[in-house]
Amino acid sequence: MSETALGSETAPGSETALGSEAALATAAALEWQPAGRPVPYPQAIRAMQDRVAAIRAGTRPEAVWLLEHPPLFTAGTSARPQDLFNPLGFPTYAAGRGGQWTYHGPGQRVAYVMLDLQRRHGTVPPRDIRAFVQALEAWLIDTLAGFGVPAGTREGRIGVWVRDPVTGGDSKIAALGVRVSRWVSWHGVSLNVAPALAHFDGIVPCGLREHGVTSLRALGLDAGLAEVDAALRANWDARFS
Repeated sequence: MSETALGSETAPGSETALGSEAALATAAALEWQPAGRPVPYPQAIRAMQDRVAAIRAGTRPEAVWLLEHPPLFTAGTSARPQDLFNPLGFPTYAAGRGGQWTYHGPGQRVAYVMLDLQRRHGTVPPRDIRAFVQALEAWLIDTLAGFGVPAGTREGRIGVWVRDPVTGGDSKIAALGVRVSRWVSWHGVSLNVAPALAHFDGIVPCGLREHGVTSLRALGLDAGLAEVDAALRANWDARFS
C-alpha cells in the first residue's frame, strides 16, 4: 500500500513539536502529545510526516497529537473551489487527506492519530481502513456520551452528528479526515468544543449545504479542552487497545 486518503513557526523540541519531552507515554508505548498553544498548519504537516516515517522505521512509538490550529481552512482531496468563500481571508491549505473543506481554529480540539495499521488495535483488525474510520467515529461518540451528548453517525455522511435542539435537524459536531501512508495513519479528527462557529460560514463544511455545525458550548456545555482531552484518553482503550 502506498497512499490512501479518506473521507508562526515553532522549532522541533519546543512544547508544540510532536515528540517533544512533554509527550506522555502509556504502557502500550502510545504517546499522547498535548500542544500548549495553537500549531501552524505547515508545521503540523511536517511534524506528522516525520513521525509517520519514524513509526514505519520502528524508531518512535505511535502517537495521538492533541492540538489547536490558528484560524484556517483545509481542502481535502474532494474539495470544490466553489465551496470556499473565506470573507475573513483565513489561510487555506491543501491537506492531502480525504474529504472536502474543513475549518480549524481555537476552541476546536484536533487529534492527529498516527498508528501502524499493519497490526491490530483493539476493535480494528490489521490493514482494515474502514474499521479504523469506524473506530475513530465510535471513539468520538463515546467521548461525547460522557458529556451527556447523544451523538451518532449518519448514512452517507462522514463525521459525528447531533440533533440540534432548536431546529430539530442534524448538526455536525466532529469531523474526520485521515490519510494512510504505507499503512501508517495520519491526520485524524476534530471535535468542536468552543470554536467561533461563525468562522464556518467561510466554507460549505464537508460539502454539505443543508446541515449545520455545532459545538459543546453551543449545546450549553461549558467544557474546556483539558476536560475533553481527559475524556478522549479515557475512551481510547475501548476502541483501540
